[in-house]
Amino acid sequence: MASSSRGATVQVNCPEHPDTPLVEDHHAGDMICPECGLVVGDRVIDVGSEWRTFSNDKDAKDASRVGAAENSLLDGGDLSTMIAAVPGGEDSGYRNRRTISSSDRTLISAFKEINQMADRLNLPKMIADRGSTLFKTVHEGKSLRGRSNDAIVSACVYIACRQEGVPRTFKEICAVSKISKKEIGRVFKLIIKNHETNVELITTGDFMSRFCTNLELPMKVQKAATCIARKAVDLDLVPGRSPISVAAAAIYMASQVSNTKKSQKDIGEVAGVAEVTIRQAYKLMYPKAHVLFPDEFKFDTPIDQLPLQ
Repeated sequence: MASSSRGATVQVNCPEHPDTPLVEDHHAGDMICPECGLVVGDRVIDVGSEWRTFSNDKDAKDASRVGAAENSLLDGGDLSTMIAAVPGGEDSGYRNRRTISSSDRTLISAFKEINQMADRLNLPKMIADRGSTLFKTVHEGKSLRGRSNDAIVSACVYIACRQEGVPRTFKEICAVSKISKKEIGRVFKLIIKNHETNVELITTGDFMSRFCTNLELPMKVQKAATCIARKAVDLDLVPGRSPISVAAAAIYMASQVSNTKKSQKDIGEVAGVAEVTIRQAYKLMYPKAHVLFPDEFKFDTPIDQLPLQ
């Protein structure tokens, strides 16, 4: 994909298949190589400002910004203007007074923060819009009084990601907000409980591509890790373990028999889970390692040399 910025053009290609046109995943905001599945670019959403010129001269350089569109989530749609008289002396006249309710002020601040978080996470606008709608519902329901708006904003972004099928971990949400993982988790549970909000079940596959790409692992390791995680769940080897920890353990197992070995620490930093959590899931999977790998997998390190933990 070619992206331009004020005349500069940058060509993005898959390093393994440079001549293959990339496929845009509009839902997740990714550019993917159809040959090997590598996530090459993680931003296909244009978040730049919209500019127009109202000059008759087509070559005019003085672009004028278009005003913000009316926000249907605000009670007034937009800010209203009242004309108030200024009494007395030479300064008598009129002044504009922009009025806005405290409720709309809260919503505007929250919507701005949600859009900023979505931008930092490279998320499509549809997720920011869903998060904003959910925040408005929670705000008007008044069921989370006493909880900070920042915590509610973070939880709404987390829920919106899951509902749109591109989940992010609590650690990823925490990294772009001011709130701890524990508090985001608490508010998330309260929203689900009080507003009957549905969220899709997370699977190991939801994170595998992004984790492996961030770890710079080859496609054969990603495919093996995906197979390992799926079989581990199907065989009920990891009961009660979160999909994120299972995915992390599967990546660790697959990498250890490849030429691109990654430590539990490296994987934990990307997946947002503790090393001990990865180790516990891995120990449950280890006894069945010989049946978890795909049949066609070529081992660079023999499977019997896998670490015990």
